[in-house]
Amino acid sequence: MGQQVAIVEDQPGITRDRFEREAEWLGRHFLVVDTGGWMPKGSDLDDKVSRQVEAAVMEADLVLFAVDSLVGVTEDDAALAAWLRKSGRSVMVVSNKVDSDKREADRWEFLSLGLGEPYPVSALHGRKSGDLLDEILKRIPGTADEIGVSSSDKKAGELPKVPRISIVGRPNVGKSTLFNRLVGEDRSITHDMPGTTRDAIDTMVETDDGPVVFVDTAGMRRKSKVDDSAEYYSFVRALRAVDESDIALLVIDASEGVTSQDQRLAERIDAAGCPVVVVLNKWELLDADGREDIESEMSRKLYFIGDAPVLKVSALTGKGVHKLRPVLHETIVQYHKRVPTTDVNRVIAEAQQKQPAGSGARVLYALQGAVDPPTFTFFCQS
Repeated sequence: MGQQVAIVEDQPGITRDRFEREAEWLGRHFLVVDTGGWMPKGSDLDDKVSRQVEAAVMEADLVLFAVDSLVGVTEDDAALAAWLRKSGRSVMVVSNKVDSDKREADRWEFLSLGLGEPYPVSALHGRKSGDLLDEILKRIPGTADEIGVSSSDKKAGELPKVPRISIVGRPNVGKSTLFNRLVGEDRSITHDMPGTTRDAIDTMVETDDGPVVFVDTAGMRRKSKVDDSAEYYSFVRALRAVDESDIALLVIDASEGVTSQDQRLAERIDAAGCPVVVVLNKWELLDADGREDIESEMSRKLYFIGDAPVLKVSALTGKGVHKLRPVLHETIVQYHKRVPTTDVNRVIAEAQQKQPAGSGARVLYALQGAVDPPTFTFFCQS
């Protein structure tokens, strides 16, 4: 992989959700899943993180148990090792922070974990990462076919295009709850505390219309409100997810109405050229007057997104969520649509007949230059 795709910070608790990325080594492709720290006796949030870790372990062909060679064996290491031995999964102990040959001997302390020979590496400097990858390939089954890439596609160097749908919004509006509804399992950790989601979490889902990737993003606040580096990088990843998406689901807390931050996020999505579908979440909390008020706010405050679809749902109960799939499919079709040049010019000619240009420019000819998003070029006479 060779990229910094997960947020790294010198404090515990930064990684919370499972974070997947495809990796390749010596022509073989496999999925790497980064998880949060296993802390089963912590807070309610720590317990949810630990459940995600355990779910990832049970789905894995190989588990890399990372330990700190500078610290040595801790009580938490011993407890997790005991659980891993009972899990029946294939495990490799990876002794991290071995930055030189002098520190090689530190790894042998971890033999006491009962999980075999520890492999010394330095994740920060990449030391012996190649040796570790060689050993990983010996222990995992399968080829590119196992992660949805056919051999013919791999040889041709072209991966199938899978639509990406990012879920964005302010903190604590229900993005992760909606994400879990859409993917059909608790892949993102949900909690009442704002900022629970740190990274952009991708999950591919097979639908009747083909595979799609849903991306759960961190809640986005104004830059002036971002008060630590981890949140800043979460903010940057969320923006990048929007730029790389085919569709953005803008989740708004209907019980709070359309805020100025919702407006700014909608503007950012519009500037990225990404189609937007507005999701009014927590719709069940509104009475008749409240629903009328937010519909009025939508027309006044988000007028610039035009006739973007608006869906009223409850991510918590699932009510209305089933309406998203057909809307997303139609939006994806429109995003990739190519309009014949004759049709483009017919529409322009009809518009100019209804509204003469007068002293302004007259469109002589037009054509569609690109898709994703559909882009048109106009040739005009002033």
